[in-house]
Amino acid sequence: MEFIRDLLRGAAVGAANIIPGVSGGTLLVSMGVYPDIIHAVTGFFRHWKKSVWFLMPYAVGMILGIAGLSFAMEALFVQFPLQTALLFVGFIFGGLPVILKKISGRFLAAEGFAALCSFLLMIGIQFLGQGGERMLRTGFSGAATLFFLGIVGAATMVIPGVSGSMVLMSLGYYMPLLGRISQLFSALVHLDVHNAILSLGILIPFGSGVAVGAYLTAGLIDYFLKHHERMTYFVILGLLLSSPAAVFREIGTGTAGTGGIIAGVFLFFIGVFAAWILEK
Repeated sequence: MEFIRDLLRGAAVGAANIIPGVSGGTLLVSMGVYPDIIHAVTGFFRHWKKSVWFLMPYAVGMILGIAGLSFAMEALFVQFPLQTALLFVGFIFGGLPVILKKISGRFLAAEGFAALCSFLLMIGIQFLGQGGERMLRTGFSGAATLFFLGIVGAATMVIPGVSGSMVLMSLGYYMPLLGRISQLFSALVHLDVHNAILSLGILIPFGSGVAVGAYLTAGLIDYFLKHHERMTYFVILGLLLSSPAAVFREIGTGTAGTGGIIAGVFLFFIGVFAAWILEK
């Protein structure tokens, strides 16, 4: 039963990581598994069997979430923007009790200031301009660029409240990479070896950068959780509270009528309930 829950948690994080404005790290915090994931990643080379066993359902779930949502992005962005935004905002706010438990007790002004700074920082990042779409290149220089993008993307995906997909969109690489992911899964389904190899030539360097970036960032966060846990969670709280602004800015609200608004509110509470169900 716990394996299924971890699989669903991974699917939710995978889906979140390809929606601009939504942070997979925030969902991990909302589900109460963020420190466990960080410890498993940082301890991978010391206790690799334990880490692999723990991370496997999350990894499989993320792949399934990315695969499923990469084909549905057009519908989510164009047809149901408000409903999509409210679903993930509900998921985010559903995790607030997890954070509040971590910061219960006497409140210090420095902690409030840290939360405010992280909140304002993320609001400021929302004003980063979106770059024009860039071409994905092969060869050594292209692979090096993709590797670096993977590091940047993973670092921002791991940090709660920061959307890796939003950063990639600002750099102009989001849609080209998303297209390659969709192309890879489509090629695998249709046993199209040629297009699968072409896509892997792009995604393997990027994925290698993601692995390196996730490991390095997890190590940094692990240090702060061990030595400054309470202050770290206040920073995470500020990042989490800023997430709805990023979600609505990147996804938009569209022109939803009364029925769309009602459906969006319903999905908001579905998100809250899902966060509660998946909470550890």
